[in-house]
Amino acid sequence: AQDEWLIGGLAGVEEQLGNLLSKQQEITQKETDLKKADTAVTGATKKLDEASKQCGLKKQELETAGKNLQQGKNALSELLGDKLLREYRTEKETLLREMAFIKKIEELEDHRAKLEDGKPCPLCGSTEHPFAEGNVPVPDEIEQKIESLTKLIDKADEQEAAIRKLEQAETAARKNLNDREKQEAEVANNKMAAKKMLAELKDTLTNLEADFEQIKQAVSGKLQPLGITKIPESEAELLLESLKSRLKAWQEQVKQKADIEKQIADIDSEVKRLDAVIDTQVKALTEKQETLERLKKELADGTEERKQLYGDKKPDDEEGRLNKAIADAEKAEKKARDLNTGLQQKLTTAKTHIDSLKKRIEQITPELQKAETDFSAALIPAGFADEKAFLEARLSQEDRESLSSRAKALDDAGTELKAKQKDRETRLATEIAKKLTDKTLEELEPHFKEFEESLKELRDSIAGLKHKLNENLAAKDRIKEKQSIIEAQKKECHRWEKLHGLIGSADGKKYRNFAQGLTFELMVSHANRQLEKMTDRYLLIRDEQQPLELNVVDNYQAGEIRSTKNLSGGESFIVSLTLALGLSKMASRKVRVDSLFLDEGFGTLDEEALEIALETLSGLQQDGKLIGIISHVSALKERISTQINITPVSGGRSSLSGPGCKGG
Repeated sequence: AQDEWLIGGLAGVEEQLGNLLSKQQEITQKETDLKKADTAVTGATKKLDEASKQCGLKKQELETAGKNLQQGKNALSELLGDKLLREYRTEKETLLREMAFIKKIEELEDHRAKLEDGKPCPLCGSTEHPFAEGNVPVPDEIEQKIESLTKLIDKADEQEAAIRKLEQAETAARKNLNDREKQEAEVANNKMAAKKMLAELKDTLTNLEADFEQIKQAVSGKLQPLGITKIPESEAELLLESLKSRLKAWQEQVKQKADIEKQIADIDSEVKRLDAVIDTQVKALTEKQETLERLKKELADGTEERKQLYGDKKPDDEEGRLNKAIADAEKAEKKARDLNTGLQQKLTTAKTHIDSLKKRIEQITPELQKAETDFSAALIPAGFADEKAFLEARLSQEDRESLSSRAKALDDAGTELKAKQKDRETRLATEIAKKLTDKTLEELEPHFKEFEESLKELRDSIAGLKHKLNENLAAKDRIKEKQSIIEAQKKECHRWEKLHGLIGSADGKKYRNFAQGLTFELMVSHANRQLEKMTDRYLLIRDEQQPLELNVVDNYQAGEIRSTKNLSGGESFIVSLTLALGLSKMASRKVRVDSLFLDEGFGTLDEEALEIALETLSGLQQDGKLIGIISHVSALKERISTQINITPVSGGRSSLSGPGCKGG
């Protein structure tokens, strides 16, 4: 009786055990992640310390580079004074131009001698010629200034190059410092993230352990009626297999119980029938007992009478003796009858022969007398004196006996023919007495010819039938050969049929049905988990004959299996809803199904079933799924806060109102 609960409860227990295993795996994974996070925090701390140390070193390098740069700038400032380096360069360029001008003036000395005041210079066009009068500049002082400026500029260039190197060193040191500061900040952030993840993992692990204990207690509560008080954490799968085995065994016992109850009903019917038979037999037995008593009395009377007749003789021996005497008498009587028949036949033959002889004698006597007279009269003309002379002249005894034998044979043949004639006459008289026909021979002859023709036709027909029979026999032989070929082909077809049964049809339907059946089985399993939340009455199973068809196990009817076609409208909607939810569970492994729309069907549910369906859908909504319901049931409007209403307007159109709908 405890295992009966498994029919409706196993799917839920299986789901919870699956959740338990999932939570256990999550806990194990989170513990591993927690260790990794702890290790990450430790590593991040070490990296942060190292980064801080490197950052301090880079700050010192930057400070040193800054000091060196400042010293270089100070030295350059002391070297240049209040002027800029480009001013010194400009001054040097001016002096160089002036030096070149002086040298040019020196080179034009001959031309200056030819210049005249008031007349334009052929080179520059000026009418005044100051250098022509001897006021030519001296280049020595300018050269000294140029040399001094060149040394100062070269030294300033060297100092600027050194400053640039120092600036580059400072920039590199600053960049290194910034990089180290970024690394330090990144390491600090990583450490903070690792600490945060560590804290989150600890919280998650605590929640998972709490959920695990909660699910474990819930499963233990459900399994307690089955005598299972403790769930080994490492043997949940074995426990599930054990529960499935118990459910299967219970279902088999229920089936056996139903079979036994049927057998008991059959036995009760048979017992009732046998009771009626016994009553009839008792009545018959009573009648037979009465008959037996009567026969016993008759037997006693007969025994007394036999004793008076036979005395102490044994009936079997006496019966045997009498039977033997009767048999001997019958044999003797048959033998005598056969002998009498033979003698009668011989007597008849002898009498016939005697009568024939008498008739012959009577016929021959006058002839004999006449023959004797004729013989005596013929002797003398024949040359015989008397009879003696004739006798001496006749044939020998052997010839006469031979002729006599021939004559006797002819007589016998004649007698036999006469006997046959008499027999035929007798048979003819018998046939005439039967009065088979009153027609004469002349009248029967045409019929005889017709019968002969009919007989000929029948014989021809028989010959044709015999020919057909021979052809039939030949055809049978040919059929036998064909049957042998057919049997061989049947064996070949049977071999292919077995192959067909193993690998399926050529169009792949059998394999496709098999593969679809596996997916269908998984969907039914998920659907049963949802169905258990709605009702404990039904359990979905696959049809054994049609693997892609559904049946339901009715737990309220002792586990009776019936077709889903016999369900009511509300029950069919519940089953369809669970199948849709089961399908969404399947899809969630690879593709997340976040939206589910239901069109009508709620109107077929009673209040309790409607409440269960809405609670199930609310649970799905809490899991983050979007549930859309298309219905006109007023009870749904009260339970669903977010609604899009459809209002009919003129022209066969409707308008939408609600969240996300904009009037146009």
